[in-house]
Amino acid sequence: MSKKIKTAFVCDQCGADYPRWGGQCTSCGEWNTIKEVRLGGAERNSRSAGYAGSRSEVKLLSDVNLSQAERIFSGISEFDRVLGGGIVCGSVVLIGGAPGAGKSTLLLQAIANIAARGVSVLYVSGEESLQQIAERAHRLKLPADKIMMLAETSVQRICDVLDEVKPQILVIDSIQVMHTQDTESAPGSVSQVRESASYLTQYAKKHDVSIFMVGHVTKDQSLAGPMTLSHIVDTQVMLGSTDDARFRVLRADKNRFGSVGELGFFAMDSTGLKEVKNPSAMFLNRPDKPSSGSVVTVLWEGTRPLLVEIQALVTECQYGNPRRLAVGFDQNRLAMLLAVLSRHGGIFTANDEIYANVVGGIKVTETSSDLAIVVGVVSSLRDKVIPHDVFFFGEIGLSGEIRPVANGHARLNDAAKHGFKKAVIPKANVPKKSIEGLEIHGVSTLSEALDILSEL
Repeated sequence: MSKKIKTAFVCDQCGADYPRWGGQCTSCGEWNTIKEVRLGGAERNSRSAGYAGSRSEVKLLSDVNLSQAERIFSGISEFDRVLGGGIVCGSVVLIGGAPGAGKSTLLLQAIANIAARGVSVLYVSGEESLQQIAERAHRLKLPADKIMMLAETSVQRICDVLDEVKPQILVIDSIQVMHTQDTESAPGSVSQVRESASYLTQYAKKHDVSIFMVGHVTKDQSLAGPMTLSHIVDTQVMLGSTDDARFRVLRADKNRFGSVGELGFFAMDSTGLKEVKNPSAMFLNRPDKPSSGSVVTVLWEGTRPLLVEIQALVTECQYGNPRRLAVGFDQNRLAMLLAVLSRHGGIFTANDEIYANVVGGIKVTETSSDLAIVVGVVSSLRDKVIPHDVFFFGEIGLSGEIRPVANGHARLNDAAKHGFKKAVIPKANVPKKSIEGLEIHGVSTLSEALDILSEL
């Protein structure tokens, strides 16, 4: 009597399970993503020990060892910054990005620096041949005599090789092509990606091996595979490009060993990815002749300030329904700020179309840019040019008050280093000690900020 094959219906996008096939996934809303997969008999046992790879005894929280995790430095400071200060031994890092973003190039450069210091590394390629990787290393002028290479897609075979060579750093390129013998489905399926990542994570925790997994992205720039993949790994970073195709931005979306939202900046050239030591200068490449609607603000990304330009355009509505379009920040927040501007600033824009953009492709995730956005809208509406050496930051409340933001002193110091002469900021962020070369105007209401704008 043949053994009955167990099957399940799983969404390729979010990993939701269903008893039968359906056209649309009710969990993520995507269409035609529910696939039938075969379940292996050992699949349950492979997850029974947990992703940590071992069972632990019950302990009091006060008895847990608080020793600092050992880190390995890659020699690329922007890469180490995003990881939280270096590569934690035994950690699992998932790096995603669009095709051609430079994921493999960045990892190859990092492990070349690490291997040159005597740390053993192994690069496992499941997509490219070893010759292709060797040609890339030669083109990037990287030392290749200490990097161990392996072309393999079987997770069990990879772990057998790891037992033999015992590397400290392992690169898996990519996790979507890996497969485990315990799961009877095609490589790239939800169950294969989940089980392969779980198998490798267990090995990393047991043997204190740091693993980098390269992940593919879908057409909407989210990581391909089950959502469980993000929960398994310790750190998840995304490598993307800015509006200028020469530059790359590495962002930490999840990090158990550092801050989330940390950014690393790189420039792509013929010799690989180069660090951008001064990212603010990259985003402040403004024309010599200032124009209305352009204003500079200081964001706080991760652990450092970042000066960016915000542009606003106010034009007469050509049709019956005025448009409100925001690129780089929340469109609903733009609508809220326009309502506050109308109620507490006396400036009405209900009949105008308004477009706002954060230059350079940066995504604003904090509220410190509120004042700059409103000032940009007023500047465009009145055709008022803001001088290049003036910047604004501050959060705007619904009652028109200007609220303070975190790390105000560090933002001011960074702007002063870049040659800015005048700042309009929340009154609560005004430092007790003046900053040389910087004229600071503290405001507590939106009307005060608009008065200063009219005097510029």
